[in-house]
Amino acid sequence: MTVQQPAPTFLASGAGQPPRGVKLDLVDLSPRAGQTLARSRFSTSARFASRALVPAVLLAVWQASSNFGLVAPEVLPSPAEIIAAYAELIRTGELQAAIPASLARALTGLALGASVGLVLGLFAGLWRVGEELFDAPLQMLRTIPFIAMIPLFIIWFGIGEQAKIALIFGATIFPVYLNTYSGVRGVDQKLIEAARVFGLSHGRIATRVIIPTALPSILVGLRFAAGVSLLALVAAEQINARSGIGFILINANQNQRTDIIIAGIIVYALLGIAIDLVMRVVERLALPWRPSLVLA
Repeated sequence: MTVQQPAPTFLASGAGQPPRGVKLDLVDLSPRAGQTLARSRFSTSARFASRALVPAVLLAVWQASSNFGLVAPEVLPSPAEIIAAYAELIRTGELQAAIPASLARALTGLALGASVGLVLGLFAGLWRVGEELFDAPLQMLRTIPFIAMIPLFIIWFGIGEQAKIALIFGATIFPVYLNTYSGVRGVDQKLIEAARVFGLSHGRIATRVIIPTALPSILVGLRFAAGVSLLALVAAEQINARSGIGFILINANQNQRTDIIIAGIIVYALLGIAIDLVMRVVERLALPWRPSLVLA
């Protein structure tokens, strides 16, 4: 006769073996492949729906306010009018020409500023002489709003592309510098001591221990600088812009086209989201070992 009962806890004398005459039925408790795939799809759909819910509600309220005349069209055009403005910009080719021009300015300034910030951060973090030379001046300069430097950059570089790139360059140095310096100085001293015990030279300790350990902080600084580059781009393209999104906004302001102004602002926001997504991909590729911790 087959007896079904919960598996007892066996003592050491008979560990791993059930008593004679007792037959245990094994139950497969592993998740089914179909159930796992269905749950994964449902979870992905739920996350997408939750993220799209608030923007969809805001757009619906915005459109309803315009339809019922609660907001004047010259103050805040409706979403339908914004879409019509995009169609106009695409039809005339202005939008297609403006986005590459603005991206070129932002990425050029970001590349220069991030490179200089990374070098200065490593120099100040790894060597005491670097900290004494650069840390105090950079800490003072970073408290100056980059917008306040626009008149000075115009005097130095004129009103051409050099002033725009210089403004973005000056705004993106400090996030990379601060995070690189903090990441290098935050490396656990026990790791450095262990590397010295194994006989590693100072150069190998820097390249094999300190920089890889500080890499998460460096990438956070780079991601922050990418966002700052878009903020600086908005200010830079107000300096006698002849191309780019800022040029579209200046013309729209002169012609009192609120719909095109809002459309241009949304383009800035979309560019910021796109750059942030690219930086997240870079972080995942550079740090595949870092776990993703989510409480709920």
